[in-house]
Amino acid sequence: MELMKRRIAIVTSTRADWGLLKDIASGLKECETVEVSIIATNMHLNPNYGMTINEIIEDGFKVDAKVDMTPKSDSVVDTARATARCMDGMAKAFGKLRPDMLVLLGDRYEMLAVASAATIMRVPIVHIAGGEISEGAFDDSIRHAITKLSSLHLTSTEAYRNRVIAMGENPRNVINTGAIGVYNLGHEPVIPKHQLESSIGLEITPGTLLVTLHPATMDTVPVEERCQAMLDALDSFVSSHIIFTYPNNDPNGHVIIKMIEDYAAANKGRAVVVPSLGRKRYLSSLHFVSAVVGNSSSGIVEVPSMHIPTVDIGIRQQGRIAAPSVIRCEADMASIENAIALALSPAGKRLALESSNPYYKPDTLRLIVDAIINTPLRELENKRFIDPYPILNEPADA
Repeated sequence: MELMKRRIAIVTSTRADWGLLKDIASGLKECETVEVSIIATNMHLNPNYGMTINEIIEDGFKVDAKVDMTPKSDSVVDTARATARCMDGMAKAFGKLRPDMLVLLGDRYEMLAVASAATIMRVPIVHIAGGEISEGAFDDSIRHAITKLSSLHLTSTEAYRNRVIAMGENPRNVINTGAIGVYNLGHEPVIPKHQLESSIGLEITPGTLLVTLHPATMDTVPVEERCQAMLDALDSFVSSHIIFTYPNNDPNGHVIIKMIEDYAAANKGRAVVVPSLGRKRYLSSLHFVSAVVGNSSSGIVEVPSMHIPTVDIGIRQQGRIAAPSVIRCEADMASIENAIALALSPAGKRLALESSNPYYKPDTLRLIVDAIINTPLRELENKRFIDPYPILNEPADA
């Protein structure tokens, strides 16, 4: 009698999350008891962001369902309407694929639509990277909402595990696996420096900065003001070459794109804009640049393991656990300039060399794959709120 395989669907919506999910998908595909399907949505299907669905295919995976939800613009209204289209498309995809489990990562707005559709259709959710805090973006609330819709939680640190348990989740189903992005750093072949330079069109010299600025969606200051402060600060480092990558398609992302494109055009030979480096080029670039600048979570989670400094600008990642090599600064020109100067100084380099990464565990991939394939489905199908403070809810003495 043939054994029924566990049908696991993995949803990916951006270059960043596929870079993290790829090894998990590969690990699951190697299991004889598992059938893996890939659902691609949002930025993967948007030509303005590199049509990165092609990266999934180039990695040897079939995309089993495509959910087009491309916003008409990056206004908050169009973002909300795109989220509604995502939920509709996901319901159709789940109806077609009939997964036993759904794997998703992080905190983006489209993932709330994914999780909502799965919850209504009674598909248990495996959530990666819950319990984290990023106070400067509405992603923070979305992440916690997804936690409450999920049944199996794979967190990046023990502190994040404890936070998920405090939200009423079953401790047995909350596992500290470490961050998959840190695992990936040590398991991805490095593109030779000259090939990388050729592919991006810029020489990577000492002092080169890798810069990614996303809109901080909870910031009260206009995004163009924040971006201009960063660009003005970069002007102080004329000997530093700059590799810009696009922000995500969050509200007002187009403002940042235009500003960095204009900056690169005015600084030919010193700065270049690459819409999407992709996993291989991004991880390879960390071997050659001198620092990472901006407000991406990767600068906090993965980059410290490369022993180079991160300059984390503004409020977007406020609240995340960070290594000492992450130099946090306000989003004004002077603060950013001082932070970059420290990152490029001997003291900043020494700090990065001596720092350990709180997101590192040596067996992250094994822990994740084992949890997904071995956790009994019956434990995940009917969630119960596990009160972390039961004594507070006991009836008072008569």
